Amino acid sequence: MDDEALVDEPTLLDARTLGHDKTVVPDPTRSEKAVAVSAWEALFRAQVSVMRNLNSEFPGDEISFNEYDVCFNLSTQPGRRCRMRDLTGHLLLTQPSVSRLVDRLATRGIVEKQPDPTDARGVIVALTPHGFDVYRAVAVQHATSIAEQLSAGLDDAELRTLTDLCTKLRVATGELPAARRGATTDTVSA
Repeated sequence: MDDEALVDEPTLLDARTLGHDKTVVPDPTRSEKAVAVSAWEALFRAQVSVMRNLNSEFPGDEISFNEYDVCFNLSTQPGRRCRMRDLTGHLLLTQPSVSRLVDRLATRGIVEKQPDPTDARGVIVALTPHGFDVYRAVAVQHATSIAEQLSAGLDDAELRTLTDLCTKLRVATGELPAARRGATTDTVSA
């Protein structure tokens, strides 16, 4: 099927004809390409909706949503530290944005920047004990919001299935050659 046929082909049944305002039902007669596009659209829209809600409920008195992401990623690393380059690879931000974010966190004593002993040009970012305490306090509240958001529409078995499917997709797409992915690991498109 060519790209024009994908655009011309009806990809979703109109939810209003089904008596719902926001529920979209996939059309089972579509091509594999159209099904993949529909699945992406559903995944992307769900992610946007959940992220908007989590962002609006985020307990950001001490750290912002993006600062929390930095702290979360550092908290998962050995010694709660990693190279700036590796940290950037875990975030959905550009390298200059991550550098500015880390500088702001360092100014407030939440992280510490250290020279990389293995690379004179490299920088190690470490979560300070104070930073870990701030992260942990926010994480408890944030986890409650996440649980409320995801369990609002999915039961435990569905959440496990969602985890398995997302992990399978992440692993599979991470194994594709960079040229086939169409982007480097530094860029994210939606």
